[in-house]
Amino acid sequence: MKLSEQFGRVLAIAPHPDDEILGCGGTLARLVAEGGEVTIAIATTGKQPTFPPDQVEQVQEEMRRAHAIIGVGDTRLLDLPAAALDTIPASDCNAPFANLVEEIRPDTLLLPFVGDIHLDHQLTFLASMVAARPRHDRAPRQILCYETVSETNWYAAPTTPAFVPNVFIDITDTIELKLEAFSAFKSQVRRFPDERSPEALRALAAVRGSTVHLRAAEAFMHVRSIHRL
Repeated sequence: MKLSEQFGRVLAIAPHPDDEILGCGGTLARLVAEGGEVTIAIATTGKQPTFPPDQVEQVQEEMRRAHAIIGVGDTRLLDLPAAALDTIPASDCNAPFANLVEEIRPDTLLLPFVGDIHLDHQLTFLASMVAARPRHDRAPRQILCYETVSETNWYAAPTTPAFVPNVFIDITDTIELKLEAFSAFKSQVRRFPDERSPEALRALAAVRGSTVHLRAAEAFMHVRSIHRL
């Protein structure tokens, strides 16, 4: 069975543009290549005065190019304030996620990890989990968390939640697309040995793959699966 058949309709939610490529870009490219339905949602947008409009437009243009490279044509912007999700009431934060999940009705939800150091990542996870509560038969049947370099590994594990992957997805055939898509984020790419460099991403994919005898993989933590009749 193809991965796209196992995953069904997929919704990947990212706190900021580029998190989705860093965390699961190879998996998304593979799903699209197999004919799967994929939607990417970006939770936040930079607001003035912290983020100048030209900077925001640049990153969003980079995002559009990156999504085109991996073949995703359905991108949603929730337009919540970047680096400020903790400043708005929980109800205002949760509502756009609930509306999104209700509209898309994903079978599989890909989320940032709750133990990421950035509060936007933590709150995106929590709001998504509220939206995905299994209170009806349309709830997502599978939820996985991806890792984001420079966020997932820099909290204070094991004092804080540690990312211990237990799901590995083969991206041998799509690692180059992932790296090309990340390279589209020219404002975000850094020179090696910075974690946000193509070399570091390739190395991480090799390490994650080698733990399960694959040439390249993306790692996830399994949150929940629902096996319906």
